[in-house]
Amino acid sequence: MQQKIRNIMVRIKAGNVCMICCYAMLTLCLGIQFSYGQGNDAARYEIDAKRIGVSMTDKDALPRSREFIRLDSTYYVGWMYEGVYKYDRSADYAGYKNAIPALQKALHLMDKDFGSTLKNMYSSIVFFASNVQRYQDLFAITNALQACYDNLEMPDSVMALLDKIDSYRFRKDYFGVYYHRAWTYHRNRFYTAKDHPFLENSIEANEKKAFDWCYRGFGFISRYKDENDQWFGPMQAQNDKQVIYHYLALLHCYNKNYDSSEYYYRKLEEGGGISYNNYANMQHEIGKFANAIQYFNMDLNKSYLRMLREPYYYLPELHVYGGRTKEAIGMCQQIIQNVGSTPGFGWYNIALGRSYLYDGQLDSCEIALDKAANFKEMHIGTTLTQSQYDFSINLLKVELIDRKISQIKFLDKGWWYSPAALYKIAALKVEKMMAEYVVVNELAYNPERNRLVYDLFCGEATTSYDEAWYLLKEFSPKYFQKKYETYQQQDPRANVQRYFKLFTANFKWEGGNKQGAKDDYENLLRTTVADTANEKLFVGRLYEGLSKAFKKDGRASTYSLYRNGMVENYPQLVPFSGVTMNMILNTNGENDAVTQQIIKDIKNTDINWVTQSDGYTPSATVTFNKKGNKYEAVINVRSSSGKAVVTNERLIFGKADGVGSELALRFFGKGGSLVFEPPVMPEKKS
Repeated sequence: MQQKIRNIMVRIKAGNVCMICCYAMLTLCLGIQFSYGQGNDAARYEIDAKRIGVSMTDKDALPRSREFIRLDSTYYVGWMYEGVYKYDRSADYAGYKNAIPALQKALHLMDKDFGSTLKNMYSSIVFFASNVQRYQDLFAITNALQACYDNLEMPDSVMALLDKIDSYRFRKDYFGVYYHRAWTYHRNRFYTAKDHPFLENSIEANEKKAFDWCYRGFGFISRYKDENDQWFGPMQAQNDKQVIYHYLALLHCYNKNYDSSEYYYRKLEEGGGISYNNYANMQHEIGKFANAIQYFNMDLNKSYLRMLREPYYYLPELHVYGGRTKEAIGMCQQIIQNVGSTPGFGWYNIALGRSYLYDGQLDSCEIALDKAANFKEMHIGTTLTQSQYDFSINLLKVELIDRKISQIKFLDKGWWYSPAALYKIAALKVEKMMAEYVVVNELAYNPERNRLVYDLFCGEATTSYDEAWYLLKEFSPKYFQKKYETYQQQDPRANVQRYFKLFTANFKWEGGNKQGAKDDYENLLRTTVADTANEKLFVGRLYEGLSKAFKKDGRASTYSLYRNGMVENYPQLVPFSGVTMNMILNTNGENDAVTQQIIKDIKNTDINWVTQSDGYTPSATVTFNKKGNKYEAVINVRSSSGKAVVTNERLIFGKADGVGSELALRFFGKGGSLVFEPPVMPEKKS
């Protein structure tokens, strides 16, 4: 008989049968009569009979809940059905808030009538079997209630709920009171006791508490191992440890104990419970980008219920590192189309904005960032927070404005004596100053700035190393030069060292030490072995630094060599770099007033058009075709070594207005729509 009960209990835990069916089997095995506690026994018997076959998440659950409450409003079941139904269908703040009162009512009524029963659940296997439905109901109520509290950023209520569950003194932690406490400390680590009384007063102390709860969870498992082995089988303790391994892997990664994190991820993999998404984030953090892409892809099609699917946020960023900006754009557009305005929509638009930005599509970037800023995001099932969400948007806006200024200068080589261009630049500089003020204040009041920004790579960061540069370059170059020299001595991540060296060289340049920066750039070029498929942005930035350093060096061929390196590795950087590129322009096909005007506009951009190569000069070829009243331009660009930079890029247009500027940008890999529409100019006031 005991073995038969154990088999049923194992099936309960594995989720192979519903709890109601298991309860029925146990009742038949043991001849148990259901106990109702206080209240109208006849009404409660009717409620329990009618709930069979109707799940709390079924479409009929809400009308059933109203019927149950009408039959006996003092019985928890009706409130439970209402609360769980509303929780299951929630996808925004109002939905989760609306689910809480019914869940709280259900928990209160259950505790009132069955509190003593729950406290004695593990007194014997027979008693457990006779009350297994109450146990399962408590799990449904508290699981939904805790999720609502988490989703509404109510950590004090989460901790109070976990304390309540703990008060029943269950012998097995199905409810996760230990690891949920660890998660809650970690997720709120940047707050203090002044914000939430259960917290400590520093990130380090809160992280220690998170570790402590994990280890206390291990102690709990060990304490009751023998008894639980008899009920649930010899593997039950190992299965319970797997969940704690998950949180320890995350905690050790955040605390830069990478060997320990790797150890727990291996334990998770052995047990079949590894989160490849989280492991990918760790691989990203230690600079193993190919591994990160592999593991994110393994978790890409995992089923997520109305929550942020992190691979769709981080994979586009990794594609940006590799220069695959159009692939990043496509991925973001796909997930946005699939999920609509549900949790994650805002994060995906931030990722889309970043992808557009590095593809040179500034207008589309601005639209995506505005959508994210105007969306009320819910940070569900993730440690990512609202402050990180706002910071990511605002930092990308700073970079966007910076690129808008650079684009004006690139598209008009005479900008410095054009009143219209000067006015636009002045207005943008004011806008940038205001945006920087917001971001600098967010950074100043962020106790995690060292971990999430200065470290350049962190699994829980939501901005990239390149975006960090746009912020930090406005601060003290000497301070950050010293800081990144220290990182080179102390940080254990071998694959990230080259990024610290690049930042050190950049800060030397910004601080006026041009020769020191130049020497560092050359040394990096000689010694760096980068992942050429996934670190094109790094290589492009290195060639950008070398191009600036050798601009006035006197060795024209070396200067051209480094400029060509930027074109070969990350051409989208060129229009926004301030580096003037030598190029050869070839045009053929239709030759009329429209195409002549376009060629004139192309030659007015900040590109040094030459007729003969010095050995390191890229070439652009534009073929104009006319079909009716429409024109087609077909673009091909090759580096000096013949490497394809742009291949058969097509642009269809009707008039010359703006086409020359657009073609000049597309020479350097900018994407965009096939049919070009000139920007709408504001009407002149009479």
